[in-house]
Amino acid sequence: MGGFRRYYRPIANSILRAVDLPALKQATDVMSNRVHKYSRLLLLLLSSAIFLGACATGGLPVNTAEGRAERMAESGNHEDAAAQYIGLATSAEGSERQRLTLLAIEQWLEAGDGRRARNALRRIEAPAGGELLWLWSSDAAALALWEGRPDDALALLEPLSRQPLSEARRLRVEALQADAWFQKGDPIRAIDLYRQRETWLSDSAEIQRNRERLWAGLLVSRPRNLRAAIDLSNDPEIRGWLALGALATSTGQQGVGWGNGVRRWQEDYASHPAMKLLATLDVPAVDQLGYPAQIALLLPLSGANASAGRAVQNGFLGAYFSAINELGSDQQVRVYDSAGGASAAYQRAVEDGAEFVVGPLLRNGVTAVATGGLLPVPVLTLNYLPDNLLAPPGLYQFALDPEDEAVSAAERALSDGHRRALALVPRNDWGRRLLESFGSAFESGGGVLLQARDYEPEKQDFAYEIENLMLLSQSHQRYERLRANIGGPLQYDPRRRQDAEFIFLAATGPAGRLLKSQLKFHYAGDLPIYSTSRIYAMDGRSNADLNGLMFADTPWLISPQPWIAELPALYNEHLPNERRMGRLHALGYDAWQLVGALFNARLDGMPEIDGASGRLYLDDNGRVHRRLAWARFERGEPVAIPLYGGLDRSLDQADDLTRMADPDEQVLRDDRGPGS
Repeated sequence: MGGFRRYYRPIANSILRAVDLPALKQATDVMSNRVHKYSRLLLLLLSSAIFLGACATGGLPVNTAEGRAERMAESGNHEDAAAQYIGLATSAEGSERQRLTLLAIEQWLEAGDGRRARNALRRIEAPAGGELLWLWSSDAAALALWEGRPDDALALLEPLSRQPLSEARRLRVEALQADAWFQKGDPIRAIDLYRQRETWLSDSAEIQRNRERLWAGLLVSRPRNLRAAIDLSNDPEIRGWLALGALATSTGQQGVGWGNGVRRWQEDYASHPAMKLLATLDVPAVDQLGYPAQIALLLPLSGANASAGRAVQNGFLGAYFSAINELGSDQQVRVYDSAGGASAAYQRAVEDGAEFVVGPLLRNGVTAVATGGLLPVPVLTLNYLPDNLLAPPGLYQFALDPEDEAVSAAERALSDGHRRALALVPRNDWGRRLLESFGSAFESGGGVLLQARDYEPEKQDFAYEIENLMLLSQSHQRYERLRANIGGPLQYDPRRRQDAEFIFLAATGPAGRLLKSQLKFHYAGDLPIYSTSRIYAMDGRSNADLNGLMFADTPWLISPQPWIAELPALYNEHLPNERRMGRLHALGYDAWQLVGALFNARLDGMPEIDGASGRLYLDDNGRVHRRLAWARFERGEPVAIPLYGGLDRSLDQADDLTRMADPDEQVLRDDRGPGS
């Protein structure tokens, strides 16, 4: 995205009509230089490089306890290796205890458990010298990278790099240094270190792994940094790595831009060492690639829905400018105002030569296009048809559908190990739709929806609904019967139902804040709560009352992929009137990505797309669905959590492991503070 005018000015002339385009172009020119939040992902991707050769055990016999730990580490069982090392540390003393603990820290880091590694390292003072200082410094540097502190990592590594080191230790130092330079935004230096590292390797498999680790570093770099670096290097091999990395990060390794770009790269760098790596990547076959030369965008750009239309348009054009340089041919985008009639706008687009139409956005417009006769040009609508209408041939549907979010909540709860649910939804059509989708998905996955209650969304007091849902009214009735039988007062503590494992809550932000607090007041504060994107209102109010609640939303807002990581902030800065329209920006961005995928889907179906609004897939009825990202409110702010798998359970299990391994000292303790 950096150097927008230099890369894209010739193509910009193909835009025949685009509202807010100057602001969008300005936004793409002023990207910040901060170290982005994918520094932790970099460490996870490169873990096998970072820690290669760190265990200088000299090849211990496999039948010894430490030898078994070493073999576990070599085979990738890093959590088991860490458990073995920390178990050995509990029965050791002095420097041997420190050494084994440092080896466990290394393995926790390689497993991606930086929090546990950090807690352990805090308990070990920097040794005076020798092997312990080497282990401590390299672990501290790796942890600094996990925490996004590349300068600290380099400061720790520089003294080590000047020492005479064994081959294994030098490999580790150079990998850590390379990773630090990737984090600092200097990919040339990082690539050069990986090439230097390769000179120490003789085995072809190790050389290939080294190149794969270099590639992993490129994948979490910013596209603009990689593009800018191409002009700074005269080394053809480095330029080839940078060009391929820029292509991959700007396209997400998907779509027509990726496929065409790879083929051009192969022509330019026919003898490059990355050529073998490309054979392992998913690149569409050349005869399966095509792209419409002219695309029509039908959106409401006047009237009551103009602001929504402009937000979608800006998302679409942002993706267009990001990708068009990789397509290898000029593409035209014509924008039509559908406020005067979606069918008429579609006909004008066809007459003007459109080969693919995106829109309309509003449901009545979608219905009008779908029922207006044959569709000579394929259409991707940005809303769904009513359920009672069948889509005609050539019509695809894509929407920010709340039902997808309800399904995602059901899948998330099942993945987290829950099987018995309660549901609380508003008494309106939106609530009924979400309840139906959630219940169907949850029960088809083996869960049981024990009970559901609806509520009036405009109310302030939800005591009646919550008491009935939690069976507190039954608890109170039992108390009254006992008191009547005994004939006197009794000590009474209301008891909620104990069969439920979590609550599915459908609510807006204001209602959700009230409901979450009142659920806690009514003895249900310990039940996990899963919700949908509307709970995150982005209205400027504090979300502290929602702490602990988990919700599904677009990756654009929660955890954008590296190739779009900078866009949300740029849109907010340069399109301030659209600060609360990030989901519509994501819709427009993904609509552009879907054009190429659907244009080629007639040949071999549509592959899943890692999009800005979710992971996109096409069903048999021509509907594009989303798998959402997940976040949890902590200290009033949404914090991304792993897609599935029970983050808290994994952390708790790791804590149990530590307590069992070191009950006298608890070498590691979870440092989750209040609100985390």
